[in-house]
Amino acid sequence: MEAAVPQVTRVYQNHHLDSTRWSEYAPQKGDVIVTTSYKAGTTWTQQILYHMFYGHLDPMPDFNAVTPWPDARFLPIPRESLAPMIEAIPGRRFIKSHLPLDGLPYYEDVYYFIVARDPRDVFMSFFNHYSRYTPTAMEMFNAPDIVGDPLPRCPEDPRELWQQWITRGWFEWESDGWPFWSNLGHTQSYWSWRHLPNFHFFHYNDMLRDLPGTVQRMADLIDFELPEADRDRIAEATTFDNLKAKAKDLDAAGDPRGIVFDGGSDAFFFKGTNGRWKDLFTEADLELYEAARARVLTPDCARWLEEGGPVA
Repeated sequence: MEAAVPQVTRVYQNHHLDSTRWSEYAPQKGDVIVTTSYKAGTTWTQQILYHMFYGHLDPMPDFNAVTPWPDARFLPIPRESLAPMIEAIPGRRFIKSHLPLDGLPYYEDVYYFIVARDPRDVFMSFFNHYSRYTPTAMEMFNAPDIVGDPLPRCPEDPRELWQQWITRGWFEWESDGWPFWSNLGHTQSYWSWRHLPNFHFFHYNDMLRDLPGTVQRMADLIDFELPEADRDRIAEATTFDNLKAKAKDLDAAGDPRGIVFDGGSDAFFFKGTNGRWKDLFTEADLELYEAARARVLTPDCARWLEEGGPVA
């Protein structure tokens, strides 16, 4: 018999993740958990909420201090510091996760913003992200407390990485996402529970098409009163170009991206565009994608991932 609500059934621990750290989180009514696999609009969604909740303050609080990422095992935040860090966040809280639903606790009073993107576009951003890791970053990910195998260096050829990423899983129950974790499986894990009233899906394509509408929808879904002028202010502040420009200032102030990525924020906020895979993949590469899509995704989930639009 299927459970009435999602249950944690797996532990995710590798060079990036430690799902057990979520035991330190005490939910508050109205919290927002922003959950994506990776490179699908995570930081973009966090920035929208950041400007929504704190944009009236001058100066705004440190971004990284008000939107923690509990499942990141590599950050210099000890487990025992997580609970007081989250408890100290003023006002509305928005918390990041890269965990699929079978590794992330479910809370009825918490909003889940599930953000996704065409897997082929995810891969293009992922290759840029992974290939720009500095030696310092690799040492951080592969520190002695790592569980499982170390993260290998990124292949120079994106197609070589693609052929492994789309056919292999890092965890034994996955079949895509190597050497990180499943991208397709992440979305499907939430899609199967999309009837839950606190699950809200956002697609990268829709955010590109109508950013002011996305900002308004986010506010409406979490019962946050947002005057039209504030909506437009947030949309302007969170365009890709403005986020990238602001990130350069953070680099100068010592933001961690400056040591993690070769090129700092320019590497992290690379292009933000879709369709670049069309100039890279061969017919054989696309056949690998079609096989993974059939293997991992239901047809309706696959269609939404590729096209966006309303979630039925």
